[in-house]
Amino acid sequence: MTARKQKKDDIGELSFEESIKELTNIVSNIEQGQIPLQDSLEQYEKGMALIKQCRTILEKAEKRIEKISELDAKSQETNE
Repeated sequence: MTARKQKKDDIGELSFEESIKELTNIVSNIEQGQIPLQDSLEQYEKGMALIKQCRTILEKAEKRIEKISELDAKSQETNE
């Protein structure tokens, strides 16, 4: 599925790496001026949705790391 055909609803299913790749393609297309203004606006909106998706993924990863760190700290306290 190409970046242009993919619906915004599908963005929530993309991995972090896929989202970054899509963002890179969007930025490249807009910077090169290869697409009409209306398409640029649609791509910009999609890019903003991709950024939100990336932030969500990173926040979840951060919470998991914090939880793992807390469990490790508790485990070390118990072993002392």
